[in-house]
Amino acid sequence: QLITLLVALLAANVANAYKVGVGSADMTGPAAQVNFMGYAVPNQIGRGIHMRLHARAYVVVDDDDSRIAFVSIDGGMGSDLLNLKVLDKLSEALGDDSIYSYDNLAISGTHTHSGPAGFLQYVLYQFTSLGYVEETMDAFVEGISTAILEAHNNVQDGVEIAYATGNKLLDSNINRSPSSYLLNPEEERAQYADEGDTDKNMLMLKFTGSDGEDLAMLNWFAVHGTCMNNTNKLISGDNKGLASYLFEREINGVDVLPGKGKFVAAFASTNLGDVSPNTQGPVCHSGPNEGQPCDFTSSTCKDDKGKDKNEACYSLGPGTNGNMVESTKIIATNQFNHALDLYKNQATNKVEGKVAYRHTFLDMRNRDVLLEDGSIGKTCPASLGYSFAAGTTDGPGMFDFTQGTNSSSPFWNVVSGFISKPTEEEIACQSPKPILLNTGDVEKPYEWDPATVPISVFQIGQFFILNVPGELTTMAGRRMRAHIKKVLEDNGVVDPVVTIAGLTNTYTHYITTFEEYQAQRYEAASTLYGPHTLGAYMQEMERIVLDLLNGDESVTDSQPEDLTEAQISFVPPVVVDFVGIGNKFGDVKDDAEKSYGFDEVVSVSFHAANPRNNQRLEDTFLSVEKKNDDGSWGVKYVDGDWCTKFMWEGGVGHAGQSTATVEWDLAEAKEVGAEEGTYKICYFGTRKHVSGKFEEFTGCSSEFAVEA
Repeated sequence: QLITLLVALLAANVANAYKVGVGSADMTGPAAQVNFMGYAVPNQIGRGIHMRLHARAYVVVDDDDSRIAFVSIDGGMGSDLLNLKVLDKLSEALGDDSIYSYDNLAISGTHTHSGPAGFLQYVLYQFTSLGYVEETMDAFVEGISTAILEAHNNVQDGVEIAYATGNKLLDSNINRSPSSYLLNPEEERAQYADEGDTDKNMLMLKFTGSDGEDLAMLNWFAVHGTCMNNTNKLISGDNKGLASYLFEREINGVDVLPGKGKFVAAFASTNLGDVSPNTQGPVCHSGPNEGQPCDFTSSTCKDDKGKDKNEACYSLGPGTNGNMVESTKIIATNQFNHALDLYKNQATNKVEGKVAYRHTFLDMRNRDVLLEDGSIGKTCPASLGYSFAAGTTDGPGMFDFTQGTNSSSPFWNVVSGFISKPTEEEIACQSPKPILLNTGDVEKPYEWDPATVPISVFQIGQFFILNVPGELTTMAGRRMRAHIKKVLEDNGVVDPVVTIAGLTNTYTHYITTFEEYQAQRYEAASTLYGPHTLGAYMQEMERIVLDLLNGDESVTDSQPEDLTEAQISFVPPVVVDFVGIGNKFGDVKDDAEKSYGFDEVVSVSFHAANPRNNQRLEDTFLSVEKKNDDGSWGVKYVDGDWCTKFMWEGGVGHAGQSTATVEWDLAEAKEVGAEEGTYKICYFGTRKHVSGKFEEFTGCSSEFAVEA
């Protein structure tokens, strides 16, 4: 009887386990001369790296070999063209195009605003990046594919998955459109009175190997990747990228270089549409009301002439005087500490059951939406309203646009009419949005916005991931989660857990509730498909969830067109690298001092070459090396570490002489275990000859001492 019982217990344990593989890979992209994706500020052009960007992949398989692949990327958002190219690369590598497809692959962006642009195939997202940027796309495809293949090849049996929701994470987010949130029904808002106008719960999955080994962690928490503001020129994963770095370093050990450890930790995005990390809140930074709160509804401040202007109204993070680097660290550390507590102490709820998925493409133009009163609403061809141009309190816009604009301007109507003049039907459909950019009707030089978009649902036992291609606001996300949870419960799923993976598989700007849409603040003006956008997504998500539960295939519209051949790029190529007479590439220009204390920053500059010549994926542009007792050198820090910065200053245009400066912040290094000793800083580059040939080179500083 004892043997029978043990066998039964073992069988039950195996039945509740999954086959899981995880992987992480570098996808940083061009480190210079490419505009950043997010703020759409033309002069926010990369000039180096603070932290490298990574793709973190999770492959989960059940006993019937049904599998899903979820990837969280340190990037602005997903892209339908990116998915297509990743799937092509996976098919080629595996020799089989049936293992991973649109159906079971989700690529979700953390929404950092400090990564290279040019990887979306639609015109609207390419203005400030000067079109499509092949260097960005190639790096993203390589990194994401490598992470998925690593996960695929490392799948192991008997992995236990557990989840935790834990207590509220405070002081880490605020609602940047609270006046819009208040338009939602009072009884609905009352359901979330304990959290207020932002979600403060973090939802986590913990993956443990059959031998008890820590394998991976994946969580969702709502906060924008906008701690680093639009003046930043160094590539960064922002708060979520740093939180991943801190968690992986905690589990893998301080001696493991970034992205090289076995344990993978992703801090994924969810319904962050109206959620800001800049917790000091919006105040006026100039004018007669300087230091006072901005107008609550329009986020404007009076200028010296008494005119309402949005440029002076913005929020700062919790860092000293709003310092963006310090703010990034604070918000990241808050998430890291909260996640670590969940992981160690609260992730005990076992996930049990099958792995399944459903996916569909939706043509979002003129789609019927069944409303609560039984009437039919419709979605609209894509357009952006006036308040889109006003920006947000994380990054205000220009040209006298303000949030909450429900009326149009004759001047801007004429200007936007040159692009595309909306029909009376489109104006009525989008009402009360005054249309500034009628993007859905523009096809020259190619489409400006997606017309057909993907949604999908992943099931891992009682855990359901809703993959949505946009930024849902707080209440939009709450409404969708509650609706789908009820659908699941009504159809026999016991205690379902539902999360939303935002910015997944393509990008459609924002998704507000119908009520929030009426206020036409930034998020509503950026809700592409009109006031019933959320209703359409909820309706279609319910449809594919029911398909999943009933074992039915999901009806789908045609997939988006591959616009690769139509893409236009005006990013100039690197022509040639020069170094001054008497100098060599890699020579030190400004050397290190003889010694430093732990409260100082080491800075060394070198005669450099353009970093676009070699992105050094899975490599580094710098190393901080410590001298061992036997005289050899060991690499301690690289350009993916928080305590280092790689900064590049180019010559005239895209050719000529350039300088690379490496900084090592000793106070930050001490926090992660840096010790006294003898060090040197090295720089690694690739020069381009006039002939087009590339040549590697290295330069190192003099030795210096680090002393307490």
